[in-house]
Amino acid sequence: MVLAAAVFLKFKATSRRSYNLPPGPKPWPVIGNFNLIGALPHRSIHELSKKYGPLMHLRFGSFPVVIGSSVEMAKFFLKTQDILFIERPKTASGKYTTYNYADITWSPYGAYWRQARRICITEVFSARRLASFEHIRADEVRSLVRGLFAAASVPGRAVHLNRDHLSTLSMNVITRMVLGKRFFGDGADAAEGPVSSLDEFKWMLDELLLLNGVLNVGDWIPWLDWMDLQGYVRRMKKVGKMFDAFMEYVLDAHSEQRRRDGEGFVARDMVDVLMQVADDPTLEVQFGRVGVKAFTQDLIAGGTESSSVTVEWALSELLRKPAIFAAATEELDRVIGRGRWVTEKDIPNLPYIEAIVKETMRMHPIVPLLIPRVAREDVVVGGYDIPKGARVLINVWTIGRDPELWDAPEEFSPERFVGSKMDVKGQDFELLPFGSGRRMCPGLNLGLKVIQLSLANLLHGFTWGLPEGMKKEELSMDEVFGLSTTRKCPLEVVIQPKLPEHLYV
Repeated sequence: MVLAAAVFLKFKATSRRSYNLPPGPKPWPVIGNFNLIGALPHRSIHELSKKYGPLMHLRFGSFPVVIGSSVEMAKFFLKTQDILFIERPKTASGKYTTYNYADITWSPYGAYWRQARRICITEVFSARRLASFEHIRADEVRSLVRGLFAAASVPGRAVHLNRDHLSTLSMNVITRMVLGKRFFGDGADAAEGPVSSLDEFKWMLDELLLLNGVLNVGDWIPWLDWMDLQGYVRRMKKVGKMFDAFMEYVLDAHSEQRRRDGEGFVARDMVDVLMQVADDPTLEVQFGRVGVKAFTQDLIAGGTESSSVTVEWALSELLRKPAIFAAATEELDRVIGRGRWVTEKDIPNLPYIEAIVKETMRMHPIVPLLIPRVAREDVVVGGYDIPKGARVLINVWTIGRDPELWDAPEEFSPERFVGSKMDVKGQDFELLPFGSGRRMCPGLNLGLKVIQLSLANLLHGFTWGLPEGMKKEELSMDEVFGLSTTRKCPLEVVIQPKLPEHLYV
């Protein structure tokens, strides 16, 4: 009895350890500070950081949450002490939509994740592998401009840019590189398997990305998890099963091809590469069929949304700034001329196009709070304690609007990057659309290639305008928050070809 009382008192004293937490608003019982978070959490947190500073403490349900909203804080969490904040939180979405955390994004730090990252860098996203797929990216951009040329055959007709064109481009680039097939649009392979239409595939991707970005009550207040108050877990289980059926079909088809080819088999796509690696008996951790499915799903989801949404945001901003359109056109006419399309090899000679992409990523980072991390142990920063287990968010949306870093931060101005050596590859903490450190997006080079090539050719091949009667000041720039932050209202445009007709057909 005495021993039990001593243990209880020791536990009680330990649990009451006093932390000097960063400043932040007082939490409510049970829900913490959820009452202060609106439909766009990055904007709500941005407003709070104006009051409480670049290192802020919130409480979401049962968990402390630390927000870094400055270059210094981003560098501390993502570089200086990266290894202490490399862990991911356990979430329902990771459990039900990524094969119980078997993918690269949500898998816990350890031998499995280190091996997965190494495979991504050396096998899947190596410079040699990406170069070998350049013809696919060029083919799909040509298909995109052909589709837009056909849509422009009716003068004045508005085109739904992302829904009908950009997302198809992204999906076909990824499915051809990853799965070895063009699943959608003209010239696609015959529909077969569990996903038979572009609309169904888009719905699955949209649902997956949304559910991986939502604030699910059960993740933050574990004792309410069983109730699934928002219905998110039910939806996660549904889309997880749908993706698994699709992945099983894909792997079965690849296995059959390998069997038919026998000893003469040569890897044709990224699934082939992953399946070959999975058969390697010398791997530190065997990841098997489940790992191949999880990694493949990561490649598809991560590679489709980010590029199409970034191009849509870029064109949205340009439609409000005709002078930027004119400057981009002048560069394209001078460097490329009007007799051909832009290739990937041209991009280094188009600094203004690159500046437009950087400025778009500054103002519209696809993951504005980056993917959350977890403190692996107690850490002190700036005199404040960050307790072990705290969730850590980096608000790159706020960093991109810091008036101490950027002149007129709310203005879309690509000129700020012309002549600048600042890049988006994780070394310049003022601009972190892909994150930084060991957990940064491994597919950033692929994403950049697709974004730059498609945007350059869209600006080169067409003139752009808003539907009749709409003024540029009336163009909505409202967002929808998820794992990626998209336009609330799909962009509608009126386009006209401006190159010789034979280039389009």
